[in-house]
Amino acid sequence: MSKFEVKYKNGLSIKPDAVSETGVVTFTDGTTTGLLASQVVCEAYGYRYDKTSGTCQAGTLIPTARKKFANRKNKETGVNNTIRNYAQNSFIVGENNINNGGNANTFILGNNHEVENTFNNSSILGGERAIISREAEVSIGGGVQTVTDSTSAVSFNSRRQTSTLELSCVTIDNTATNMTIQGDGSSFINVKNNSIIGYDIYITRLELGGSSGVVGNYSYRNIRGAVKIDNSGTMAFVVGFSRNIAKIGQNGTTIMADSTTGGVPSISVNVQDRNNVHNLWSASVTLHEVISETTF
Repeated sequence: MSKFEVKYKNGLSIKPDAVSETGVVTFTDGTTTGLLASQVVCEAYGYRYDKTSGTCQAGTLIPTARKKFANRKNKETGVNNTIRNYAQNSFIVGENNINNGGNANTFILGNNHEVENTFNNSSILGGERAIISREAEVSIGGGVQTVTDSTSAVSFNSRRQTSTLELSCVTIDNTATNMTIQGDGSSFINVKNNSIIGYDIYITRLELGGSSGVVGNYSYRNIRGAVKIDNSGTMAFVVGFSRNIAKIGQNGTTIMADSTTGGVPSISVNVQDRNNVHNLWSASVTLHEVISETTF
């Protein structure tokens, strides 16, 4: 992965940031890296947009390189499965599943699932119609698109799934900080409009230094709640349960918060503690997600 510096084009909120070994150009908004660009943005910076993989390309690979990087060490067992260009170490078991490429180390089990571009180290463990849209996400699909009442008089289209993610961060003062997926410093929990997301967070805070810190002090907490994201992207959070399970010393502060960056709607676990206390934070987050095709 090679990095470079490019000025923003007039009217655009993201700019090229890096090119992978496969020629995929990823973008940044100045805070979040690894962003994908639309065809309009990609071509505005003079690159080529590959509609097959949905990625911005720095150039046309020579045939030997294209063959090398197009589909490396991928395997599928089943029928009507698709693995698009620049997927690496992908494994699919089932039917009608799609890996959109530009990612590595993904696993799909079941039917009608999808892995979006650039989300690595992710798995769909079963069910139907789950979509990976976050880094290192582990999901179970919620089933068919159309669900009806017992008399078949009323039906609604939606996607339902349950996902688990691991977040972490470090704080050294009392700055409120959004945790990132896998502690990578930039990845938050992407969300969709017209959705209800129930969340169950288990979070550990461990003091490891600082002039006011006590090495080995810790807190362990469970928070449960939900967030509604309406058709305009407005978020409304409700906390239904918060419990301190164990601690030595202080608790710190933890909430689920809006972390939307660069126009990409997202949420994250937001944490805060005291000045001059060095904390390592780790959170396991389970999401129960309903995305409705009926707007609200």
